[in-house]
Amino acid sequence: MSDRTSYLVLPGYQSSGPAHWQTRWEEADPAAFRRVQQEDWDFPEPDAWVAALDAAIATAAADGPVVLVAHSLGCVAVARWAASAAAGRTAAVRGALLVAPADIDNADVPALAGFRPVTLERLPFPSLVVSSTDDPWVTPERARAFAEAWGARYVEPGAHGHLNADSGLGDWPDGRKLLAEL
Repeated sequence: MSDRTSYLVLPGYQSSGPAHWQTRWEEADPAAFRRVQQEDWDFPEPDAWVAALDAAIATAAADGPVVLVAHSLGCVAVARWAASAAAGRTAAVRGALLVAPADIDNADVPALAGFRPVTLERLPFPSLVVSSTDDPWVTPERARAFAEAWGARYVEPGAHGHLNADSGLGDWPDGRKLLAEL
């Protein structure tokens, strides 16, 4: 077992495209950053997403510590996985960067209904929730409520939309700094 940290990247609904900071981080360091692949990005099935995350963690944990890097629906999947995973599996996760968690309880997107309600149990590892003041998928109040329920530190970087490719973040160096804090 090595001591190199594996960063598992969990995109949200419809995945993260080539200009998204998650994809850029993967491309910049493919040995450390690996995407958790889902069978269906457009019609996500919660049990399948959680199973894919669990399998990816099991594989990555064989090589060393694991840190989760989630965006949007990926954050919701992390919370759901943590609530259902065995303690031994959650112990492999050293932390989670949870960016722009989608408030699917209040989203009018039928494809996401299976993820309702958002799991609001404390995460068994250090975590950081980052959410913009003008995110169309979550209000600042709801993002803070997620952070509190999950036992996460909350960071509000200002008005940057959904903190995705449309936000113009590029490689998002501020996000890398937050990841380093974990």
